[in-house]
Amino acid sequence: MKDNLQLGDAEFNQMLLVLKDPVTQANHKEFKFLDGEMQEIAPDIWAMPAYMTADDEFTMFFLTTKLASGETVVTFATGEQADGDFRLSEPMVTGAGVNTLFEHQPDRAKRVLKFLNDISRADEGNWRMVED
Repeated sequence: MKDNLQLGDAEFNQMLLVLKDPVTQANHKEFKFLDGEMQEIAPDIWAMPAYMTADDEFTMFFLTTKLASGETVVTFATGEQADGDFRLSEPMVTGAGVNTLFEHQPDRAKRVLKFLNDISRADEGNWRMVED
């Protein structure tokens, strides 16, 4: 693995942020990003906009969900209009989602990464490398 991973690096696509505690009704307001707030969209699945503006069709959302192992992870999904409904894409590993946002909106991707690193620095989550 390369030292000092940067946004846009292919290796960064394998980075996953694992939260120490799940997002719940009691703590979801602690995970605000800009004007966004986590919303529960299905049992144990929470979403919040990472990038969404009226003048751009590209959208990106934070998703938190529990894995089969019981760990809660931060992933990302893009949003799209389909048949009049708004749908989220399949979840992307944290790093892959931030890199995808970086391709479209580099400045917002930097803010998102700072937000995620703040979670890690506050000892509320840990970054780890995942295998393909």
